[in-house]
Amino acid sequence: MRNELYLCFDIGGTNVKYGVLDREGTFLFQDKYPTNRQDMAAFVDDFSNTVHTLSQSYQLTKIGISFPGFINPTTGFAQYAGAFEQLHGTNIVELLSKNVNIPIVIENDANCATLAEKIAGNAVNSDHFICITIGTGIGGGIFVNGGLVNGYGFKAGEFGLMIVNGMENGYHNMHEIASTSSFIQQYKQIKQLSDDVHVEGDEVFQSAKQDPKVNAMLQKWFQYVSFGIFNLAATLNPEKILIGGAISERPDLYERLEKTLMTIPSWTDIEAALVPCKHHNEAGMLGALYKCLKS
Repeated sequence: MRNELYLCFDIGGTNVKYGVLDREGTFLFQDKYPTNRQDMAAFVDDFSNTVHTLSQSYQLTKIGISFPGFINPTTGFAQYAGAFEQLHGTNIVELLSKNVNIPIVIENDANCATLAEKIAGNAVNSDHFICITIGTGIGGGIFVNGGLVNGYGFKAGEFGLMIVNGMENGYHNMHEIASTSSFIQQYKQIKQLSDDVHVEGDEVFQSAKQDPKVNAMLQKWFQYVSFGIFNLAATLNPEKILIGGAISERPDLYERLEKTLMTIPSWTDIEAALVPCKHHNEAGMLGALYKCLKS
C-alpha cells in the first residue's frame, strides 16, 4: 500500500495540470499542457497519451480528475461541464476511459479545492468547514460531518448564485457584485478607464486609501462578501470558513471582513474562524488525490 501512486489531473479551460503523487500527497512528477477545448478527439488523445507515457515510468493505481461543472462523482456524468460546452450532458469518465485501463474517479473542481484543504491544508483536523473561492466568480465547497456535500443534483457549493443585496436593483448575484472582477470593473468606471486596461486587485486597495469613492465602493464589496459568509455560517454552522483565490493572500482581507461581519448583530452567535486556503495551483490535483484515496 505504501508504494501506491496516483495520477491526478486538474482540467481547466486554459491548461491541464497533472502530477504523480503518493498517498501522503507528495508530488513525484508535475507538468501541464494546453487544454484543447475545440477538438474533443484531440482533448481525449492528449489525456490518454499523458497516461500512457507516465505509465511507462510509474506503476499507477488510480487516476483522479478535477473537472468544472455539475459532476456526478459516482457515475462521471456532467450535466454541465463549465467552459467545455461540447461536453455538456456527457459522461466524462467514460469519455476519458476509452483508451485507458486504469480506474478513474472524478469530482467538481471547487469540491477538489475543498478536499485539498482537508487532505493537506488548513482543514486537516476539521470535519465541519466551508471553502469559498473569490476570483472571477464565486465558488466553493462544503465539508460537513466528515464528508463532502454534493447536493441532490450535484450543485451544492454554488455560492456565487446567492443574493446578498436584497435585489436592490434587480437580480444581481454574488458572481456579479462580490467577485474580485466586480470591484475591478467598478474601479475602472470610477477612474474612467477603458475595459481593456489591465488592473490588479492591489491597485484598487491602494487607491482606496486616498480616494473616498473607491473606498466606499470597496467597503460595499466587503459588505456583500460578509453577507454571503454570514448566510453560510448561519446555515451550516462550520468550525471555520476557508477563503481561496488570489485575494485570500492579502493579510488585511481578514481584518476588514471580520470588522464588517461584526456590524451584523447575530454574527457573534454563529461566527466561524476565517482562514486562508493553503493550496492554490496544486489544489485541484490534491483534491483529486483525496477522491482517489476515499473511492
